[in-house]
Amino acid sequence: MIIKLDNSNTEVAKQIFTTFQNSYKIEAQLIGALDFPPLSRSVKDIENSTTLFYGFIEREALAAVIEIVINGEDLDINSLTVDPSYFRKGIADKLISYVLHKFNSSKAIVETAVVNTPAINLYKKHGFVEFKRWTPSHGIEKLAMSVENAL
Repeated sequence: MIIKLDNSNTEVAKQIFTTFQNSYKIEAQLIGALDFPPLSRSVKDIENSTTLFYGFIEREALAAVIEIVINGEDLDINSLTVDPSYFRKGIADKLISYVLHKFNSSKAIVETAVVNTPAINLYKKHGFVEFKRWTPSHGIEKLAMSVENAL
């Protein structure tokens, strides 16, 4: 079941934080990053965020989180994390489909590490195509992908 999460609630922010930490530790290993910026995000950062959070609940546990921003007609996916206990169950796929269909956006955009093949393949499955590559100051090469008419 997918629900909107109230990240301003401290207990909910803690659950989001835990899901982020569990997932991002695996991603940092996958991409070979010793200093992975998403891991430095605090409960307070999540609690104070103005982005929208949606969670996938399985057996009363927060199995995955997608964080989005609506910019005019664009939908930006800021993060998509699945707790490792729930890997390989199609949950990330369901969350992407959910936000692409829920919001009346003409384009959806996402960024990920160039070496994060599982994420890239998942986004490609939804029609996303790469449009940019760069290396930010933290040194992890990234790419941006978008899909038009995500209605």
